[in-house]
Amino acid sequence: MTEITSVESGTMGRVAYARIAPNEDLVGGIEKLCLLEGFRHAFVRGALGSLVDGCFGTLDGKYLTIKGPAVEIVSLAGEVRSQSDGSLRASLSGVVADTEGRVFGGPFVAGANPICMTLEVTLEEWVPASAKSMPTASAM
Repeated sequence: MTEITSVESGTMGRVAYARIAPNEDLVGGIEKLCLLEGFRHAFVRGALGSLVDGCFGTLDGKYLTIKGPAVEIVSLAGEVRSQSDGSLRASLSGVVADTEGRVFGGPFVAGANPICMTLEVTLEEWVPASAKSMPTASAM
């Protein structure tokens, strides 16, 4: 299977350290922070916090729910990209541990990962170069 990807030139911009409040969605909260900071594109560099419950997407298009309360985020990474309509979309993946110490990972489902106490996150702005991206093909 061949997948079209793009290589984009640019530079790193500002860095923001922020907190997402309880009961706010992880994905939506990071998108909101980027809007507030004026980041059109950003990388999630790390986070510390917990979720009420966790929810990952699976390869077969289903969902894996990890019941809490207080599902701990072990790692979090991803990016936020500007969409053609001006909105932002975060694509986040990570690893969590449940209350019994079991570990789960995958892509977080938007709207299904409410923050438990708080989440501290580090965002780094990406500033694309003025030149357009050059498409490339890669075999998967």
